[in-house]
Amino acid sequence: MYIARQPIFDKKKDVYGYELLFRNSTTSMAYTGTSAESSTAVVLGGLFELGVEKIVGNKKAFVNFNYNSLLSNSIELVDPSTLIIEVLEDVEVDKRLIRRLESLHKEGYRIALDDFVHSIKDFKIVPVADIIKYDLIATPLNTIRDEVREALNRKKVLLAEKVETEEEFIEARKMGFHLFQGYFFSKPVIVAGLKGKKPDITIYRRILNELHSEDPSFRVLSEILETDVSVAYRLLNIVSKKDDNIQKGVKSALIKMGLSDFERWVHIMMLQDLSVNKPNELIRIALIRSKFGELVSNNCGILYPRASEISLMCLFSVLDAMLDLTMEEAMNDLSISDDIKDALIKGEGALVPVLKLAEAYEQGQWTEIDILSKQLQIDSNRLVGWYMDSINWTDKIMLGA
Repeated sequence: MYIARQPIFDKKKDVYGYELLFRNSTTSMAYTGTSAESSTAVVLGGLFELGVEKIVGNKKAFVNFNYNSLLSNSIELVDPSTLIIEVLEDVEVDKRLIRRLESLHKEGYRIALDDFVHSIKDFKIVPVADIIKYDLIATPLNTIRDEVREALNRKKVLLAEKVETEEEFIEARKMGFHLFQGYFFSKPVIVAGLKGKKPDITIYRRILNELHSEDPSFRVLSEILETDVSVAYRLLNIVSKKDDNIQKGVKSALIKMGLSDFERWVHIMMLQDLSVNKPNELIRIALIRSKFGELVSNNCGILYPRASEISLMCLFSVLDAMLDLTMEEAMNDLSISDDIKDALIKGEGALVPVLKLAEAYEQGQWTEIDILSKQLQIDSNRLVGWYMDSINWTDKIMLGA
């Protein structure tokens, strides 16, 4: 079983919820016939058994349903305060379906109409729907202006999906859309003729250079940290939370944390400093990819010795979006291996398949996942467990950082 998730943002680019993408088996490729019902049952069972908070936290869970799945009683397994029911665009609308949706709505479930292409005035289940989703590729913004106005007049929440650029996000927001789904937030915004100004990462470069030296020194690292009050304070603060009795000094805090955890912490702090005015979801994706890449590598014989390197590659895979630079420009001053730079800048080298697997999993590209799993010689059935572990690990890191 595979379960992936895609973020859905509000107007401020804060995460409102996640659409859950899932597949029951290697033969279940899409929502067709019984495979759709089976897959929906699997994800609902997973939400119920694993605990929805472990998959989407305190956000909303958007799940697709076909006709038969909507009529099943498995929906009630998930609390209506969390689940948003997405009615697939090709669902046959009859009296039985309308009664069921009305009943679910009375129970507190919110209803979304997926990939909407009908008339707001005429489509029979619009009155019971709370959210209308428009696919901006199938229905570009300039073709639905009248429909959008009518939907807003009827107090519907509008969700624009497949928003691929910042410009589309801004235009959709101006038109009145409330929610946004797509990869616009994870791409650099580079204005023609202008380059983003790279923040000062001098202290991080010095720290990484020392950590990657032949014999890293706690004394040298503490001296570097003491040149930046903010970074030194954050180190002492996080170590003090774990040990109230620790001697109040930078060097002792470093020794207590250990070089491995300190390096991981530095990477996270650097991403936070670089991601000013960017959605927190960028950091969350970077951390999930990092842990996911580590878990995949630890279970992949040919890449096991390089798990730490792969984790770092995945962590920095959104650095271009954070800095609004090309990846090559973003990588310039970082003390990391050429293999990581080749993977991120050129998409080449032995490390690339793991990054591609992480990206494919996020997007629910199941065929690509099967191909990459075979290439890496890993059991694809274990991916959902590693992905869930990565989400849970990231949530803990972001709460403590």
